[in-house]
Amino acid sequence: LGRTCQYIVLQLLLERAPRSTQQPTSTMTAAGALIIKMVIAAFSGMGAATVCHPLDVIRVQMQTSGSTYSSAGEAARGIYKNDGFKDGLYAGVSAAYLRQWLYGSCRIGIYAYLLENAQNVNIQAGLDKNAIPLTSKMLMGLTSGGIGSFIGTPSELALVRMSNDKKLPVDQRRNYKGVGNCIARIAKEEGAPALFTGAPATVLRACLLSACAMGITSEIKMRLSTSGYFGEGGKAFGGVPMLFCATLVSSFCANTVANPFDVVKSRMQSSAAEYGSMLDCFVKTISDEGVLKLWSGFVPAFLKLAPYTVISLL
Repeated sequence: LGRTCQYIVLQLLLERAPRSTQQPTSTMTAAGALIIKMVIAAFSGMGAATVCHPLDVIRVQMQTSGSTYSSAGEAARGIYKNDGFKDGLYAGVSAAYLRQWLYGSCRIGIYAYLLENAQNVNIQAGLDKNAIPLTSKMLMGLTSGGIGSFIGTPSELALVRMSNDKKLPVDQRRNYKGVGNCIARIAKEEGAPALFTGAPATVLRACLLSACAMGITSEIKMRLSTSGYFGEGGKAFGGVPMLFCATLVSSFCANTVANPFDVVKSRMQSSAAEYGSMLDCFVKTISDEGVLKLWSGFVPAFLKLAPYTVISLL
């Protein structure tokens, strides 16, 4: 239920912003349009993160080594009981905000920019603006997700470290004071390259997640808009019900495909010394805890993915 907010923001960018039927006349114009989309996406993502961050904390603590939680509900109760609201369910929220500026802004902004350009090309050719193949939409999502995730890897690392810190034994806790302190200490204590720990898994996860979530959302939205179930052109109640249904389906598909890489990412970033590589983490996780462990944290990840977009729009 969580990224619906951000995908609805995508519709704000594409449907409510003034647009031209012509290609940008200069590189400066194109760059300006992209930057505006990225800034709007970052602010909307911060609003969504404020509401949905506890689901990220629950997901991370279920995925990392040593987790004893058997369900998302048990994890939520345990985290709140042990550490409360601010230091428990909202641990690392400052890293979540930075993540929106580094990762979320690129993923949503670049995708919106690429999709709008493709629509303008169709308009110029006298075609239906939405006659864009699903594979092209998925490629746009893969591109935007890959770029954003690599740039945002340090914030992802900080998010995992800060969200998981209270789960560690007292003598092993890092007790970061905020995202700035976390990133500075990692660079100082472990070296600057350590800020990109788990980058391959982070990028692969984001590419798969964005390709499925954003590409499939656009495709299903286009099909539902002509179904008649959501009013003329899917505009009933501002188009929110239609988009919510589309993102529920796409979020399920995206999490199913990307969750194994999410587990590996969380484990490598929380305790990189345990694993020699992404493949090593995959092998050890499966051999020690079974293949289904790769889908741990699926429920909170799914619960976050769709509504996240709705809240971003609001």
